[in-house]
Amino acid sequence: MNDVSIIPYSPEYQPDFKRLNIDWISHYFTVEPHDLEQLDQPETYILPNNGQILLARIGDKIVGCVAMVNTGIPDQEETSFELAKMAVSPDTQGKGIGKKLCVAAIDYARQLGVKTVWLESNRILTPALTMYASVGFREVPSVPTPYSRADIRMEMML
Repeated sequence: MNDVSIIPYSPEYQPDFKRLNIDWISHYFTVEPHDLEQLDQPETYILPNNGQILLARIGDKIVGCVAMVNTGIPDQEETSFELAKMAVSPDTQGKGIGKKLCVAAIDYARQLGVKTVWLESNRILTPALTMYASVGFREVPSVPTPYSRADIRMEMML
C-alpha cells in the first residue's frame, strides 16, 4: 500500500491508539489492567526512555499502530525493547500494514542500538505470528507476563 505513511505518536493520536487496540483485544480476548495502563497513559507506560509509538495513516485516518517499550535495565549495556500493542483496523488487514509497522519499529530500535526486540502473543493469532517470523522473530521460552492471553514469546537479536 503506497498510500500508507508511518508517523510518530503525538498525544492527539491517543484515542486512535486506544481504539485500535481495544477493538482487536476485545474481539479475541479480554482487555486486561496492563492494557488499559498503556492505552490510557502511553506517556507514562510506553514513551519513557526512548519508547515510541508508530502509527499507520491513510489520508487522515489512523489505521494501525505499534509500540516499542524500553524494557532494558538502566545503565546496562544490554538493551531490550518490547514490540507491543500492534493493531491494524479490520478493514485494512491483509494489505501489509502490520508488516510495514513492524519493520519501522525494528528500524527504530536498530537506530537506538537496541540489542534485542521481543514480543508476546497468542498462538491463535496465526497471521500475526507468521508476519513476525517473516521479519526475523523466533520463538523463545516464555517468562512470567502480566497478560493471561500470552502463550508465546518471540524475540529478534539486532
